[in-house]
Amino acid sequence: MSNKIESLKLLFKLSKMEIKNNLLTLRMMVLFPILMLFIGGSSWGFSDRNAQLPADVSANTPFEVLFLSSVFVLFSATLGVVLIGFDGISRKKNSGLLAIEFCQPTSRTILGLSQLFGVWLTVALPTIIISLISILLIYKQMDAFPSIGDLMLFIFATSLVLLWYASIQLLVSSVAKDVGSAVTLGVGAWLLFTMIWLLITTVLATILGVDATNMENEQFASFSSKVDMFSPNGLYQLLLEAKLDNISRKLPIWQLSIATFFWTFIPSYFFIWRFNKLHA
Repeated sequence: MSNKIESLKLLFKLSKMEIKNNLLTLRMMVLFPILMLFIGGSSWGFSDRNAQLPADVSANTPFEVLFLSSVFVLFSATLGVVLIGFDGISRKKNSGLLAIEFCQPTSRTILGLSQLFGVWLTVALPTIIISLISILLIYKQMDAFPSIGDLMLFIFATSLVLLWYASIQLLVSSVAKDVGSAVTLGVGAWLLFTMIWLLITTVLATILGVDATNMENEQFASFSSKVDMFSPNGLYQLLLEAKLDNISRKLPIWQLSIATFFWTFIPSYFFIWRFNKLHA
């Protein structure tokens, strides 16, 4: 038991060092105002009673505003994880720092987890803080707060999607041979789930005989919800949609729970496995 406690203390200390090192970078100086503009700005704009929104877009409650703002979380915060973590392993490997870390009497699993938590929390903590500020902006506009349950769901889902991206980015960074390939793989993974996934969903629907010409029909909505469980962005949206009454793309809680479990542990497991196999 004492060994486990000491390991947790070491993991906390190393993760704290990683967060500190990541925060004091030019990347973070660029990222923070982007997060503020995207998340805070979208919350303020969508909660404005005079905002001209499309007829099929509802922003009548604080949680609906948070749901609409989640799109901007996917564009800004997940990109932030890419910026912080795409070369997290390859840079250390090429500079020789990884070899020095491996010479220390510390478990590689602890080192890998500290790298993962460091990248994740570097982006997750500012994102959560800005999200809480956004709650105040929404209250200023709508004179209402989201319920505690709604707020916890938003923070929980947002934290998870950033963890998923952190594990993906560090995994591709551990595979990359140099910084150039790390950039290509990291940005490519982000583009796949952020911009290309809808095209993949449409192609699969067409191949399987699902009408993809009208994306509002119930059959395509049901199909896309199942495909989205294989995407971190899609699962993030599905988790938030579970609290909305005017959304037809709802899946059983047990399916969402299984998908969430797999996305939380499988990419992280493969990263730690790959990290233990690295040769510095």
